[in-house]
Amino acid sequence: MGDITQAVRDDLERRKAQVPITDLERAISRRPEGRPFSEALAQPGISLVAEYKRRSPAAGDLPRGSDPVEELVAAFERGGAAALSIVTDGPHFGGSLDDLRRARESTDLPILRKDFTLDPYQLYEASAAGADAVLLVVGALDREELARLYSEARRLDLDCLVEVHDADELEAALELDADVIGSNNRDLSDFSVDLSRTFDLLTDVPAGKTVVSESGIRSREQVDELERVGIDAVLIGETLMRSEDPEQACRDLVYTEQNTDTF
Repeated sequence: MGDITQAVRDDLERRKAQVPITDLERAISRRPEGRPFSEALAQPGISLVAEYKRRSPAAGDLPRGSDPVEELVAAFERGGAAALSIVTDGPHFGGSLDDLRRARESTDLPILRKDFTLDPYQLYEASAAGADAVLLVVGALDREELARLYSEARRLDLDCLVEVHDADELEAALELDADVIGSNNRDLSDFSVDLSRTFDLLTDVPAGKTVVSESGIRSREQVDELERVGIDAVLIGETLMRSEDPEQACRDLVYTEQNTDTF
């Protein structure tokens, strides 16, 4: 995690030198009202957060990573996604804030900025670019940093997906009283994936929280199993970015008779 976050910090310092925070504040003052990310995931049935990412450290370049973001997010929306995740990390995932801005212009769905958020400056970037929510990875932050970023995000009217992968990190998320908790099935130290992490953590999540299972979800059978145990949403990226028909892939993953009004 240390190598990842150091690369993020180095890239962040470059952006800070290029764009003063006062420019971001002006852009935020002109942005239209946001679209509630958390509400989109709290609908009946299990919701899909469809993710656009160009590459990953574990898988390398993805087959659709060079496709225009506008085309992919439109396909995700037609396929029934409830929200979008746009990976903006450059050093490891090849993303950028421009991907987020282009997605914002192409969809009415709420958008999560998926990045390693380490500094309040990134919250201003996210809001200025049109994000409705940001990712806070508990394992990348100490408790004080986590609380400060969560408070500032809420002040900027950004929802937070607070990501955990073990019991201690879940405790930190619950101390914040976070509304949306992401259970990452991927261990960022070795990139191994195990869906049982979501099942194990779910037992300690109090009622009333929205729980999102992230990483390693490839089939409708897995989605159905997660829904049966009470998961509210799934965040799926690589499976969709490898699909020959991303729109149909979304339908195959989450379409039910209960959500026919989506189509």
